[in-house]
Amino acid sequence: MATEETRRQVVIIGSGPAGLTAAIYTARANLNPLLIDAPADTERQTTPGGQLMITTDVENYPGFAKGIEGPELMMEFRKQAERFGTEFLEEWITKVDLQQRPFTLYTENRTIKADTLIIASGASAKWLGVPGEAKTPHGFGGNGVSACATCDGPLPAFRNKRLLVVGGGDTAMEEATFLTRYAAKVYLAHRRDKLRASKIMQEKAFRNEKIEFLWNTELVEILGTQADGVNAVRLRDTRSGEDRTTDVEGVFIAIGHKPNTELFKGQLDMDAVGYIKTNGHSTATNIPGVFACGDVQDSVYRQAITAAGTGCMSAIDAERFLDHLPVEMPSGEEITDEGEHITADRRLIIEPDGEIISNEPAFE
Repeated sequence: MATEETRRQVVIIGSGPAGLTAAIYTARANLNPLLIDAPADTERQTTPGGQLMITTDVENYPGFAKGIEGPELMMEFRKQAERFGTEFLEEWITKVDLQQRPFTLYTENRTIKADTLIIASGASAKWLGVPGEAKTPHGFGGNGVSACATCDGPLPAFRNKRLLVVGGGDTAMEEATFLTRYAAKVYLAHRRDKLRASKIMQEKAFRNEKIEFLWNTELVEILGTQADGVNAVRLRDTRSGEDRTTDVEGVFIAIGHKPNTELFKGQLDMDAVGYIKTNGHSTATNIPGVFACGDVQDSVYRQAITAAGTGCMSAIDAERFLDHLPVEMPSGEEITDEGEHITADRRLIIEPDGEIISNEPAFE
C-alpha cells in the first residue's frame, strides 16, 4: 500500500508540556512544526496531552494562582501551539531511522522526513494492575490514586488523611517522606522484609514518626466509591497469603517510571533504565539534529514546569541547528551563515572581503 510522504524542518514527538512548549517556540520561529502523538488507547495506557491529562488539580504551575485542572492546562498549551501554526498528527510511529538526515519516521499511513527531531515522548509511571487502580470511571485514578506525590500530595483530597505508598526503592521512600508534610499518617507497603532503597533514604524514612512500614505486604485491591473516592485497600501477607482490609483515603504507587524510548533503542545513547542522554546544558543527543526534552530525558525532577523548560531549550537548540545547516544555492553549491561554500568536490571558506582562506576537498 502506497504511503504519503511528508517533510518538515521540525518534527516533535509527544504532546505533554515539553512537546507543546517546543511546538510553541518553533512555530513562533516560523519553522512550521509537525507534532505527532499516539492516539488515545486505554489498553496501551496512552493519552494525548501526557500525564497531566489524568491529573485533577494542578496547583504548582506558575501563573495560575487558584490552580487549574490538568486537562484544562494542556488544552491551553495546545491552543497556544495551534495559534502559531503547529500541525498535529495522531498516529502510531512504528519505526524511526536516525542514521541519516533528513531523519525518517514511519507510521501505518505515511513516511515523514524531518530535518530536526525533538523527542518529548515522556515517561510512564509503572502500575501494579490491581483492581481500582485504573483511571476514573473504571477505577480511582485521579480520585484518590496517584503516581506522583509532589504533584498531588498537597491537594486538599490528601491533607490530614491516611495514605498508602506502595514500593521499596528510593522513589517510595521519597514519596512517603514528602507526603508526611500533609498526611495524618503514611503506610508504606513493601512485599519483602528488606528495602531496595539507598541507606540514606531508608534511614530518613525510618526516623519519620508518621511512616508505618507494612513488611511482606502487597496491595491486591483499592476500594471506595466513585462519589467519595478511595476509602480502603485490601492487602495480602506475602508469607501467609492472608488478606486484610486497611482504611486509607489515598494510594500512591511508587514503583518507578519507564521512559517511552523503545523506538529509539540502538540509535540514541541511553542510561541503564532507558532515559535518553543529552549533552551538558543542551538537549542535544548523540545524533546531531536530534533533541530530547521532558521526562524522556529527566529521571530526577519529572515536573510539568521542568518539562516545559526543556521543551523551550530543545526548540531553541533545533532552531540554531537549522540556522547553521548548508543552504542550497541556484548554482548548485551550498552556503552556510558562516561563509562556507560547499560544492560537490570542494569546500571553500571565504572571508567577507572575498579572500579564499581554504580550498579543501568537500566533506560528507
